Amino acid sequence: MKRTFAVVLAGLAAAALFAGLVHAVLVAAHVSEPAATTVQGLTPMRLWATASAMVALVGVVIGGLALARPVSRVGTASGRLGATAALSAGLIAIINGALNLAVANGGPGTGNGVIGAAAAFVLGLSALALGGLALARRHRTALEPRHTT
Repeated sequence: MKRTFAVVLAGLAAAALFAGLVHAVLVAAHVSEPAATTVQGLTPMRLWATASAMVALVGVVIGGLALARPVSRVGTASGRLGATAALSAGLIAIINGALNLAVANGGPGTGNGVIGAAAAFVLGLSALALGGLALARRHRTALEPRHTT
């Protein structure tokens, strides 16, 4: 029961932190004011932002798996390949999210995809951090001397 409560509490804290970071990115990009009229449906800018956010989410998952799995395991999400994939996906998402925010001429509801772009930016930073940690851990364990008995 205590573990379930701790997991739920950690999930809520992570969601609140994510929402706060997305809001901070929107304020920093000066696109935090909602639109007077709301645009419905999928626009090209929203599609771009959503695709960037999905690339970032894949990068976060791969980075988390590369960080969690031992180096000796074989697979695309472990070791150097997983860390490099997370770094690449994070960098792509950060660039696309920042570009989308730079060309947006309005805030949420204008059809410019600013919420998705801010989410892609924040998730891209997370993927970059996880990939960097996994790569550093892999590099550190490769340098450690092996003890044979």
